[in-house]
Amino acid sequence: MSWKVEAVGETTSLAHRKRRAGQRVILGFPGPSLDQETRRVIQLIQPAGFVLFARNVEEPAQVRELNRELQTLLPDGLPPLLTVDQEGGRVQRVRDGATVWPPLRQVGNCRDLALTRAFAEALADEVAALGFNVNWAPCADVDSNPDNPVIGDRSFGRDPGEVAQHVVTSVLATQARGMMACVKHFPGHGDTRTDSHLELPIVEKERPDVEHTELVPFKAAIQAGVAMVMGAHVVFPDYDERPATLSHRLLHQLLREELGHKGLVVSDDMEMKAVHGRFALEETLAYSTRAGLDIYLFCKDQQLQVAAYEQLIRLQERDSACDTLAEDSEKRLLHARETFLKGRGRVPDLDVLRSQRHKDLALLIRARGGE
Repeated sequence: MSWKVEAVGETTSLAHRKRRAGQRVILGFPGPSLDQETRRVIQLIQPAGFVLFARNVEEPAQVRELNRELQTLLPDGLPPLLTVDQEGGRVQRVRDGATVWPPLRQVGNCRDLALTRAFAEALADEVAALGFNVNWAPCADVDSNPDNPVIGDRSFGRDPGEVAQHVVTSVLATQARGMMACVKHFPGHGDTRTDSHLELPIVEKERPDVEHTELVPFKAAIQAGVAMVMGAHVVFPDYDERPATLSHRLLHQLLREELGHKGLVVSDDMEMKAVHGRFALEETLAYSTRAGLDIYLFCKDQQLQVAAYEQLIRLQERDSACDTLAEDSEKRLLHARETFLKGRGRVPDLDVLRSQRHKDLALLIRARGGE
């Protein structure tokens, strides 16, 4: 298998730009199998990877086979990121046939990092058995606002230092299992009063407060070598008038330069109403590219996926800085593939799902961490 970055099918600079545009997109699709339109979109875009949701899931063997099929649709030299939100609690896309894990709040309530490590290892093994190589977890948000409609028990807790300890333990355990971890939602979604799926949240906090609360777990995760950071569709006016996903001040200056993140920066779903429709698509992609975003999640709308791909090609053609930034993003993605996918060890068998050990662990966490 070649892990070299090469043009696909053509040798012109346009071919390189097409490849780089596709490699900045992760696609979702409608159902548990690949229809003709989905195959057409995949063939056109040649994406960095795929994200599966509950609508794509029937049972574990079907998920594993679907991931295997998705892998065959892309070149050997560009193996896909096969991704899922499998946090536990409310956000667990594969439930039937898998261990139903407690929310992170109950894990954090146990105040036992050995238990956190066991939870993260078990979760990573189940996600790997299903054929995934990326889990969009853990949440690094601090649950600092009891009125928050979207985070709540998805957070390890309310104390930034304790959250940081659990986040680092989870990241290290997940990545030791060969699974890419992703901390979210940078710079923090825990103090919002609205849901970014529905509207654009604004967090009116001064920088010292953000530094001493929201940023603490993210800084710790970056120092621990987390593979990915997911940006939030949230505005922090003391930093920037634009949401973090589109903010050079937050993604480049703060995340990369000040906190030192060297890995991938990924968007939350670009179809969420916090960003979708607020700017023209070309403007959104230009802002976010210049901000330092590497990969976009487009989770459902196939017309939007194609439009974004085409705009990403044009953006490279029209703006030399964006062309260079696309090259940089491709290099970071290649490094992530070489680190986590090349020479990956044996994938666990499906019988790890709902194993007695995992069921006992979930029961123990609920018993010790229940509120």
